[in-house]
Amino acid sequence: MPASTDPAAARRQGQFLDRISSRLRTTAGAQVRALTRSNSGLTLDYDNPPGDPGLFGPDAVCWRVHADFPAMLAGGVSALLMQTLHPLALAGVWDHSTFRADMQGRLGRTAQFIAGTTYGSRADAMTLIDRVRRIHAHVSGSAPDGRPYSADDPALLTWVHVAEVSSFLAGYLRYVGPLSEAEQDRYYDEVARIAELLGATGVPRSCAAVAAYLEAMRPQLEASARTREVARLVMKLPVANPMLVPAVRVMAHAGIALMPDWARRMLELDGPSIRRPVSLAGMRVLAPTLRWALGAGLAARARRRVARAA
Repeated sequence: MPASTDPAAARRQGQFLDRISSRLRTTAGAQVRALTRSNSGLTLDYDNPPGDPGLFGPDAVCWRVHADFPAMLAGGVSALLMQTLHPLALAGVWDHSTFRADMQGRLGRTAQFIAGTTYGSRADAMTLIDRVRRIHAHVSGSAPDGRPYSADDPALLTWVHVAEVSSFLAGYLRYVGPLSEAEQDRYYDEVARIAELLGATGVPRSCAAVAAYLEAMRPQLEASARTREVARLVMKLPVANPMLVPAVRVMAHAGIALMPDWARRMLELDGPSIRRPVSLAGMRVLAPTLRWALGAGLAARARRRVARAA
């Protein structure tokens, strides 16, 4: 049947397609956001107060790096696996967290902390930081080898921070686009502020310093049965909507690909696998789809908040 030449009919057809596209986008976006929905009980207001730049402001490199959901989700997988290679950091999570039964909840709380400290108002960012510090104050014990641990140990806080932000930056560089070396150094310098507010010390603040730190930490790291159990849980992350399972698996493999070679070897995740190349190819399709479904996100809301100063 030939296409209608009636302008009014063409306009109605366009409006219909726009409505369908909008509904699909809204539905898909809600399903994806559910993966990182926080159950912390805290509600953050990214729209107020007007003019508040938060801890960094819209010119910060971390506003760019943390804005891309696909890269951040892949980076989060890498970060979690890296963090569990430290036996004391893992012991604290293993003994005092419900992550094995509620992996999505832990992912959501971490996502809220990153988003809130990056894009939230200064008051909301400090509320999140103070809350984490209070929780850490009650987390202590002994690792399986008898060594004591404490979640507010400055050295452990530095390890958790570096494993996290180096993974986020790696995700951006691999799945979004390049940053100059100066911009990468700025990123590490900016986010070091969060680690220090949490109590970390000796936080590396440049690419060179982060690389040196990771190399120096390698003798302290190990892959135990607990570590491998975490890796198994990450790869089998349960999701409420079965349609999201393929996307989550793609993200898991995309996160593993961000890890240093030596870390993948420790976790025995460096062997030949047909799933990983397929998953990495899938990121080229999945990432744009997720960006479309999620729209501008929190970074855009925070920019509007700052711009309302006038």
